Amino acid sequence: MSVFRSRPALRWLVPAAAAVVVIGGGAAAGTIAASADPALPERSAAQLLVDVQTAKIDGLSGTVVQTADLGLPSLPGITGGAGSNADLMKLVAGSNTARVWYAGDDKVRLAVLGTLGETDVIRNGTDMWVWRSTENSATHIKIPADAKRQERKTLAGAVPATPQEAADAALAAIDPTTAVTTTGAAKVAGRDAYELVLTPRDTASLVGQVRLAIDAEKHIPLGVDVYAKDANNPALRIAFQQVSFETPDAEQFTFNPPPGAKVTTPDRSSSAKPGAPHRADKADKSDKSAPEGTKVVGKGWTSVLVAKTSTAKTDTRNAEGTQQLEAITGALPKVSGTWGSGRLLQSALFSALLTDDGRVLVGAVAPEKLYEVAGQ
Repeated sequence: MSVFRSRPALRWLVPAAAAVVVIGGGAAAGTIAASADPALPERSAAQLLVDVQTAKIDGLSGTVVQTADLGLPSLPGITGGAGSNADLMKLVAGSNTARVWYAGDDKVRLAVLGTLGETDVIRNGTDMWVWRSTENSATHIKIPADAKRQERKTLAGAVPATPQEAADAALAAIDPTTAVTTTGAAKVAGRDAYELVLTPRDTASLVGQVRLAIDAEKHIPLGVDVYAKDANNPALRIAFQQVSFETPDAEQFTFNPPPGAKVTTPDRSSSAKPGAPHRADKADKSDKSAPEGTKVVGKGWTSVLVAKTSTAKTDTRNAEGTQQLEAITGALPKVSGTWGSGRLLQSALFSALLTDDGRVLVGAVAPEKLYEVAGQ
């Protein structure tokens, strides 16, 4: 039995099904030898994928740095426009630093360091804490003891927080439309690593290639670089600046709110309607499907997400956010076609179309692809 079939999911990178497609779906990974440094034994792309799947570590700690230069225009509150938020701006045109500790799936801590403070997510057994120092507030979440998986919330919107998350997103797109190769060995955080290169075969994608640095000894991703088409420098980089594979002390995962902190404990039962029976089969299906009013057109690197914007009236609590969104939208150029009219946001890696009839289309594609989907 193939190692990809014997394990239900890649521990660190991608679902096993995606890896199977890489090996058997025309990517020719098994015939490409890694051009490794003489100090490292040669590894093919297929062997590197197997290495990643079977990787197992007891713990790690380190510093992760994320840098971005997405080539976005000046936008109010984001990219240097009026009232820009410094931390938000760094997500798309700057640098962010985070500290991470890991001692098992139920002992994880991530600390994102901001301009004026930090935000921590701490998972310790069935306890999860989200701490925001700038607000002196904490949210305490109890995780069911029988829960098989607990997905960690992304702190910085859609930007991955660690190399593992970035690799998840990159390798999830692997299918026969992806060329998988290797390149020379790399040094990340002072450690030897192999480079696995993913290149979209579909030239309609704005992504030129994704490079994954895989630790030569531990086989987990140390860094991910995402390049726009025809670019010499990465538009997005997430990599360990420093890493240790010693298991962190238990105290790293113990959190006690400081004096005066506002502590919130969500009521898990409030989300369920009284008297409504639980249908596990429906719940399972809904978890896998897109939210209502949302669909994905196409697949792989050139898929386009189509969603409907809310038409509900905004209350005073959300007035500030609504005003900022309207300011951002108003700063975007107007576009129109047989599909209708709207506003367009372009960057080096993605395009977004906000139509006047209340739709949002986003994809790692040129605007013309969005217009095509909008007209369908």
